[in-house]
Amino acid sequence: MTRVLDVVVGVTGGIAAYKAVQVVRDLALAGHNVHVIPTDSALRFVGAPTWEAISHNPVSTSVFDDVSAVRHVALGQRADVIVIAPATANSLAKLATGLADDLLGTTVLASRAPLVVAPAMHTEMWQHPATVRNVQTLRARGVIVVGPGSGRLTGADVGPGRMSEPAEIVAATLAAVDTRSHGDAPAQDLAGLRVLVTAGGTREPIDPVRYLANRSSGKQGVAFALAAAARGAVVTVIAAHLDPQPAAALAEVQLNTIEVGTAAELGDAVEREAVSAAVVVMAAAIADFTPAEFAERKIKKAVSGERMDLHLVRTVDVLAALVSRPVPGRIVVGFAAETVDDREQLVHLAREKVARKPADLLVANAVGAGRGFGADDNDAVVLTASGDIVADVSGTKRAVADAVLDRVVALLRGDGKP
Repeated sequence: MTRVLDVVVGVTGGIAAYKAVQVVRDLALAGHNVHVIPTDSALRFVGAPTWEAISHNPVSTSVFDDVSAVRHVALGQRADVIVIAPATANSLAKLATGLADDLLGTTVLASRAPLVVAPAMHTEMWQHPATVRNVQTLRARGVIVVGPGSGRLTGADVGPGRMSEPAEIVAATLAAVDTRSHGDAPAQDLAGLRVLVTAGGTREPIDPVRYLANRSSGKQGVAFALAAAARGAVVTVIAAHLDPQPAAALAEVQLNTIEVGTAAELGDAVEREAVSAAVVVMAAAIADFTPAEFAERKIKKAVSGERMDLHLVRTVDVLAALVSRPVPGRIVVGFAAETVDDREQLVHLAREKVARKPADLLVANAVGAGRGFGADDNDAVVLTASGDIVADVSGTKRAVADAVLDRVVALLRGDGKP
């Protein structure tokens, strides 16, 4: 996006306000006109001079500031987008009920711009039925909810409720404007939902020089990430050794990306990030085995001789672990890449896999002989957890991703068979 945007950044009274400083800084450095509206509580964490210095605009906190300019209405009317970070449980409740007892509340009500909120609070507050209902209300109203993530909170607490990183919030904010400004933009049927996508292929180290790997390029996983983002989702990608082309496509849209190397690292990232995801797409090719021991030095031919025995052990089955701990309302999409002779054999193997690992949807495709890995196109069969075939999809990997996401949306809406 090249045009300068009028961005209102609301900051409410949470300790994560310090991270909002980076949100404002990134938006301002990108050339946008940023107005910060902190609540009185927010100013107890970060003072007005800081907000004015990094936004290059004066800070107002009261509806009685600059009354002649009707500032409490003008800021909202002029805004191209409003983002609130952090959004506390209290601020989410006020937004859901339309309460406008301060400058931030009146600005939101006076605006027709996209609204993005980045919740931050303790786990118990985030999971409280009142907060859950308020977030549902906001999402139904078209508000984009970024995060929260899971991690270290205030004090010794660890769990979901951690505010998303500034780069993710900025990306979602700018994407909200991009989506609104294009009449031919895809339907926003994933708006505000957090989607986690794994992409690429893991590498299992043998020694400092060698590793076991697979042929996955990451093209299909990145296609899912881009398709979900175009539908309004807040996307996090766990990327394992992407090929240059999909890596460049991912970097261009600046989605939140976590780079991993091994199956164990990918599994840890999924366990951490999937907690707050509404949809998890497990498109990465994850190693089933890893060397039992890692050689600290390069294994020399003179030592190993004409033959080297490499002992392998199983890695953690990330998909099986994920579906064994289901979260109400969360959709998990698994993948099965098989070397088969025909569709009948592919469906048979896919049904065996989904019976062992009952993902909500399983995407099965044939690989080998120029098919699947590394190719730009894909052909796949989509099955439900019960083994029913719901779709045969083919075309570009982006087209396949959109076709599968159509089924995901149907499940999220409770429309019955996807």
